[in-house]
Amino acid sequence: MKAKTLMLGAAAAFAMAPAAMAERGSDGHVNIIYWQAPSILNPYLSSGTKDIESAALVIEPLGRYDPNGALVPYLAEEIPTTANGGVSEDLKSITWKLKSGLLWSDGSAVTSADVKFTADYCMDPEGGCAQLAKFEGVDNVEVVDDLTVTVHFSEPKPNPYGPFMGGQSPIIQMAQFKDCMGAKAPECTDANFGPIGTGPFVVDEFRTNDVISMSANPNYRDPAKPAFATLTFKGGGDATASGRAVLETGEFDYAWNLQLAPDVLAKMAEGGKGKTVAAFGSLVERIEVNLTDPSPDLPEGERATAKHPHPFLTDINVRQALSMSIDRNLLVEIGYGQAGRPTCNLVPGPAVYASDNTACLTQDIAGANKLLDDAGWTKGADGVRTKDGMRLSLLYQTSTNAVRQDFQALIKQWWSEIGVETELRNLNASVYFGGDPGSPDTFQRFYADVEMYANNFDGTDPESYLSQHTCDKFPGPDSQWQGENINRYCDPAFDAMIAELSKTSDLEKRYELSKKLNDMLTKDSHVIIALVDRGRVSAHANSLGGVVLNTWDAETWNVADWHRVK
Repeated sequence: MKAKTLMLGAAAAFAMAPAAMAERGSDGHVNIIYWQAPSILNPYLSSGTKDIESAALVIEPLGRYDPNGALVPYLAEEIPTTANGGVSEDLKSITWKLKSGLLWSDGSAVTSADVKFTADYCMDPEGGCAQLAKFEGVDNVEVVDDLTVTVHFSEPKPNPYGPFMGGQSPIIQMAQFKDCMGAKAPECTDANFGPIGTGPFVVDEFRTNDVISMSANPNYRDPAKPAFATLTFKGGGDATASGRAVLETGEFDYAWNLQLAPDVLAKMAEGGKGKTVAAFGSLVERIEVNLTDPSPDLPEGERATAKHPHPFLTDINVRQALSMSIDRNLLVEIGYGQAGRPTCNLVPGPAVYASDNTACLTQDIAGANKLLDDAGWTKGADGVRTKDGMRLSLLYQTSTNAVRQDFQALIKQWWSEIGVETELRNLNASVYFGGDPGSPDTFQRFYADVEMYANNFDGTDPESYLSQHTCDKFPGPDSQWQGENINRYCDPAFDAMIAELSKTSDLEKRYELSKKLNDMLTKDSHVIIALVDRGRVSAHANSLGGVVLNTWDAETWNVADWHRVK
């Protein structure tokens, strides 16, 4: 079975939830709460989910993934495939056709020049693009006519749906961003905080790390949508307050990512104001291991960069022992219940891409101690191991969240049982997941030894996701601390396999290569310590209709269809 088979079925139809509305804005106001507050509305300058999903209300891609993982057109007339001639026979190009009559929210026409500009903006070598992996293998983007654009790849690309697909790769307006290329990108505050878009809403006011006020886009392509005239996107607080605001008090209509213990969530649901929605996708809670030295004793600009390898986490025995000591089953029990599954994989699904990687599922404190003993790490009188004068002492950071702090406490205890000293730090989620290049507290800066968070990929093919870990994607001062290779992992063999995956058309072979790449990052090197395959759990008011939870794209993917029900 070849890649053409994959693309023949790529444009499977999906019936959108019917919206019971008479006209645009007829349902008044809608309130959304994300306990991680957006810090920017430009996904190319942040890989934080809260930034991507808030931006999705305003700026859109050519196509999206529906809740079944199928590709559906948004700004494009159709999804290009080999069957309809949109993907070339040699698999080296994909041609997209825009819907005619599309307007930006300022009333100007959307053209293929905007699409080409979006690619040039992200691929600018002087800048740091958080979504660069989406453009892996792109040679150039050609404007064919006002509504047609062709993406040319340097090699055959069996999965050509990286650029402009999904919430992580939306189209931005050339007129607004033309002076924001390269190193200037983070300086364009007005554009980054208030992008002109094609989505159902426009930004009226953005208070970073707090609240966004929006109103219906007067030039949205469907004259009957959105049903809501205005929208408030509130950020900050915590998951508990968010859950209560929808399920108990009814102050808000939608609450995202209710990362709460199962019993807490069940108690809230008794409030009767709303209901939870849940589904599994590719979201994995993991610990990233820093392979570079984050010591504050190093000069600024050199901390957590390839100039200084980590003094002890470069020892695979230490990384493996850290993983072996963790009881993932207990983490799931206390943190997620039925909304979580223990995992050793970075890519937990779809099932055809999931590796048979299960060794980490059994906690092995004794084995971890023996591994460190054999590697020459000896316990001192205080129980902490040392080797060649180096002490096994870690700074372990994550975002402020009750479940994550429970995880930190348990993992600190398990690590103490193998002779590892651990200092815990938790940071405001809006800052931690923000894209501010000047902040020392972002997860991209990684000024800690290990850090914990969850991430996922859009769509059902993990190629772009796995390619985030190639040697050229380190965050650093030269890229405004953007870049997806968070742990600064670099293995030429991994890069070579990514290149092989990129041009492999046989589906079975793609599954095999993806599993091998997953294993290289997890069980072979332990630079990523996967913990929990997390189901997404959110909640919406009983009076909010049209909500379709989507784990393969932004949760706000179909907000244009949301409406008020009696």
